[in-house]
Amino acid sequence: MDAQEGTQQSQQLILAHNVFLLKQPDVPDIEKVRLKDEVLNSVKSNDMTPYYETLVADKVVELDQSVLDSMRAKNEDEIKKLDEKIADAEENLGESEVREAHLAKSLYYIQIGEKEKASEQLKVTESKTVAVGQKMDLVFYTLQIGFFYMDFDLISKSIDKAKNLFEEGGDWERKNRLKVYEGLYCMSTRNFKKAANLFLDSISTFTTYELFPYDTFIFYTVLTSIISFDRVSLKQKVVDAPEILTVIRKIPHLSEFLNCLYDCQYKSFFLAFAGLTEQIKLDRYLHPHFRFYMREIRTVVYSQFLESYKSVTIEAMAKAFGVTVEFIDLELSRFIAAGKLHCKIDKVAGVLETNRPDAKNALYQATIKQGDFLLNRIQKLSRVIDL
Repeated sequence: MDAQEGTQQSQQLILAHNVFLLKQPDVPDIEKVRLKDEVLNSVKSNDMTPYYETLVADKVVELDQSVLDSMRAKNEDEIKKLDEKIADAEENLGESEVREAHLAKSLYYIQIGEKEKASEQLKVTESKTVAVGQKMDLVFYTLQIGFFYMDFDLISKSIDKAKNLFEEGGDWERKNRLKVYEGLYCMSTRNFKKAANLFLDSISTFTTYELFPYDTFIFYTVLTSIISFDRVSLKQKVVDAPEILTVIRKIPHLSEFLNCLYDCQYKSFFLAFAGLTEQIKLDRYLHPHFRFYMREIRTVVYSQFLESYKSVTIEAMAKAFGVTVEFIDLELSRFIAAGKLHCKIDKVAGVLETNRPDAKNALYQATIKQGDFLLNRIQKLSRVIDL
């Protein structure tokens, strides 16, 4: 998780993704052989003793005692050298050099996958840090630790800490980077709408290459936007966005996925959607929400189709989507029962009848309900307090 300049993704996050893929049953065995070699090479080259022990415990790799002993000896030797540099800086050099020595030790703990010690050492480094910008950089290191271990509690606290630091000051480049970190956190915790807004805010100023490449950033932006915005907003913010247009065709199926939805080409949309499912399923951040996302995107596309009709035959809808009548009947019945679609099925006539909710009426009913609740609370309170 060393600070990478330019357009390089953090080697530790690449490692975490490869470990994730090794645990997935859908990844072919021949691919897992290559992934295991990459994981072991990365662990050995960074002397990641604690992380290697975790991988052995999780049965991702087999224990090689000689490798473990060798890495442990290198860790002890390097930490001893770093402690000597800290002691020398404290005795003979200034505060800036002391901070740099502590930061070097923090980065080494991050490099070898020693999570707890890295977090503690970053706090020590922070205590030696005065500038807000440098404190922010330490928060970004902590956030990278959080994403490496998928520790959402640590990520949430670090984002809050970063926002508090920005109240003291801070440059726009770091503020924009934080938006991407927070967007990734929101996406990973199923807050897709907030994630989409944060990603779109950062789209023209993206510099957070340590998390993922720009292509992946556009992939996440499009996926989160499609289930978050209405058709008009999607056109303005995503479909016509020049930053997205320059990259979207490099990502397989994504252009068809977005444009076919907007152009109401539902059959082509389903084909593109099928092509993207594997990519979504094997994404480390999206994998836990795979089934939820599949449901949400189908709700969006079915709602968009039905919005044009007061009634439509099931056969016509099945034909538009390129699926069987039985499939669409089963799909719609599930979504209607779950309250996701506002229509009813006339099975005898083979017709779908839409019954769109009246927004004003719904608001009126909600206001009456809240008013009744408030009156009940006041009555209960009046029994306790003599008005």
